[in-house]
Amino acid sequence: MSELWERWQRAIADELPAAIELRHRVHADPRGSGDEEDTARVVAEALGAGEGIRVAKTGRAIPLPGKDDGPAVALRAELDALPVLERTGAGWASDSELMHACGHDVHLAALVAVCRAAVRIGVPRPILAVLQPREETSPSGALDVVESGVLAEYRVDAVIGAHVQPRLANGVVSAVPGPVNASTDEFEVVLHGQGGHAGYPHLLRDPILALSQLVVSLQQLASRRVDPVFGAVCSIGRIQAGTAANVVPNQASAFGSLRLMRAQDRERALEGLGEIVHGTARAHGCTAELRVSPCEPVLHNDPVLAVGAQRWLVRGRSDVDVDFRSFGADDFAHYCTDGGDEGTRGLMMFVGLGDTAGAPSLHDERFLPPDEAVAQVANALVAGYLAALGPAGP
Repeated sequence: MSELWERWQRAIADELPAAIELRHRVHADPRGSGDEEDTARVVAEALGAGEGIRVAKTGRAIPLPGKDDGPAVALRAELDALPVLERTGAGWASDSELMHACGHDVHLAALVAVCRAAVRIGVPRPILAVLQPREETSPSGALDVVESGVLAEYRVDAVIGAHVQPRLANGVVSAVPGPVNASTDEFEVVLHGQGGHAGYPHLLRDPILALSQLVVSLQQLASRRVDPVFGAVCSIGRIQAGTAANVVPNQASAFGSLRLMRAQDRERALEGLGEIVHGTARAHGCTAELRVSPCEPVLHNDPVLAVGAQRWLVRGRSDVDVDFRSFGADDFAHYCTDGGDEGTRGLMMFVGLGDTAGAPSLHDERFLPPDEAVAQVANALVAGYLAALGPAGP
């Protein structure tokens, strides 16, 4: 397979100029979650293998032939952008209120380069190019792809993904066995009190005061309810309350997420969430409503795929990281089952962009991976594909 690696790399190099042009086009004209039809069409046209199969409403699954009639290896890239107003200053920046601030434009371009090169040189097993919608929001596009039956139809036994990551140094690729991304549950808390004039607080039951205490108290979920070796993150991302400086409202709301690295911690953490929410409300003379929306499970990388990809990454002169994990979440987790007849093995790798102080993070309005990242993500996808073929290494 060493010869295949070399031939594939040379073919990818020939495809990179067009892939980078595609990256710029997609970046300049982003589409939000659930509205990715135009992006899917553009990327499918660039692949040059027909329209493929429509999946998850706005996504595509595009089969590409292999020399052998074996199970396909799926390579996945995400279609959707984020509701972020871009501030990169790039000549091909988005001028809408949407932005590819998570690197999905890079992933799509890399997937196209890899797949076009694969068709040119001929690869052993078929590839299923998965252009997946709705990675950034619920309901999950990945779950819809799985439930559509398209992976089973093409006998996919391994799904490979690679994601740019500014917290890793340039030239480093992380391929870690086991859990690498957290599960997520999103929640909404509504506190009901007694509003009125701000000058008469003794007559009121202030839901804003209760909400302020709740935001602090929720940190106990990570520090006191979950084994610190495995950790948890409970973050509040939005609060809503009040209309004027001198009026205490009747109601205050908070929206947040709970993230865990072990499925067995979820029940206890959610129980603790309810206890803290309702206990804090009672302590301030208020009542509370708590609504929890389950999102993504823990993302578990298949150990055999991870170790196999590490060997190929070393062959490609990447520095391999075997420790990086993130409390970010990705619906790629839905592809990461036990394999066999009932599911697929999954491998998500992280491709470093340069871990420097002050570098824009994922989802930042200034986040703009260099074009060189297209080749780096492409190399990771190839490493994952070769790992899926079996234990024979470079």
